[in-house]
Amino acid sequence: MTTATMALTELAEKGADIDVLRQMVQFMAQRLMELDVEGRCGAGYDEKSPERINSRNGYRDRLWETRAGSVALKIPKLRQGSYFPEFLEPRRTAETALTAVIQEAYVQGISTRSVDELVKALGMSGVSKSQVSRLCAELDERVGAFLNRQIEGDWPYLWIDATYVKTREAGRIVSVAVIVAVGVNTDGQREVLGLKVGASEAEPFWTEFLRSLNRRGLRGVKLVISDSHEGIKAAAAKVLKATWQRCRVHFMRNALAHAGKTQRRMVSAAIGTVFVQDSAEAARAQWRTVADQLRGKFPKLGALMDEAENDVLAFMTFPRAHWSQIYSTNPLERLNAEIKRRTNVVGIFPNDASIVRLVGAMMLEQNDEWSLNRRYMQLEGLQTVSDTVPTRLSAVAR
Repeated sequence: MTTATMALTELAEKGADIDVLRQMVQFMAQRLMELDVEGRCGAGYDEKSPERINSRNGYRDRLWETRAGSVALKIPKLRQGSYFPEFLEPRRTAETALTAVIQEAYVQGISTRSVDELVKALGMSGVSKSQVSRLCAELDERVGAFLNRQIEGDWPYLWIDATYVKTREAGRIVSVAVIVAVGVNTDGQREVLGLKVGASEAEPFWTEFLRSLNRRGLRGVKLVISDSHEGIKAAAAKVLKATWQRCRVHFMRNALAHAGKTQRRMVSAAIGTVFVQDSAEAARAQWRTVADQLRGKFPKLGALMDEAENDVLAFMTFPRAHWSQIYSTNPLERLNAEIKRRTNVVGIFPNDASIVRLVGAMMLEQNDEWSLNRRYMQLEGLQTVSDTVPTRLSAVAR
């Protein structure tokens, strides 16, 4: 505490120094983080204490934009778990994007009661077109740089999926597909690789999207995980020439639709025995056994299992350490749920650009959060599905 007091006194003695306010903000923010981390660790820096529950692991640099100017901070890192100070507002970019979308809708005369209420809740009584233009231009530049960045290294696993939002087009309200691609590289790190808005999920749409990823440098894809949409499957085979994994969770929903309500638990348990097998060979044998057992009572389910066997069990030909993460689109389901939560606030978007602005800002923030966390996938087995020496994708400049 004595050291902190001396440092604060030195700042106060600078008087009218032009940088004194910024330095004081830096000092107080740094001190707040240090106290917060000490509380989380149960002990001070380099202090031996039986009450210690965690320990420090260096710092990471972060530039904090304030009204006093840019403040350089060193955010403490923990050996167990992650730490991010609340006052830095990690969600600020997406909230700004949301504000921009609402303002644009308001200016263009699309102010429904719900949008009006939200505008008032945000403390705005009106907005000019010039304000909208300035705000949107800033966001579009950052989001565009993120979505068009070069992709480096090998990405053995790629998850792709779509969700739908509503927008105005030629005076009509239509649903458009928002597709997102997430990949894991040979360092085990997860990143959002691409985003696109289109009228449908037809094969040409998916093909163009995957080709755009290739043009940006995507390579080394060995497994594509998605639902059973034929457009995705055909495009992945044509553009990436990779194995396709049909999401196991989506398959189970399709399978249970062929059974009555009272029999679905039994059917689910029977099919579930396939996925506890220790090898791909054992799983395939069990799959055929279960299909034959169910065929008599559920002929359509038996036919579905015959057709889907290779696609649902494709993940078992990859390293066992990765099975729990590559058999379904669960990583994207959570992202899609967050996209729906944010876009439902807007309701109807004024145009496609506003969708890309909001969802792109969300994906940029999600990517930043993932970069602060430990690796998503174990390194064990990743070398066996890589064509080259692993290279980690460099961070996007903010």
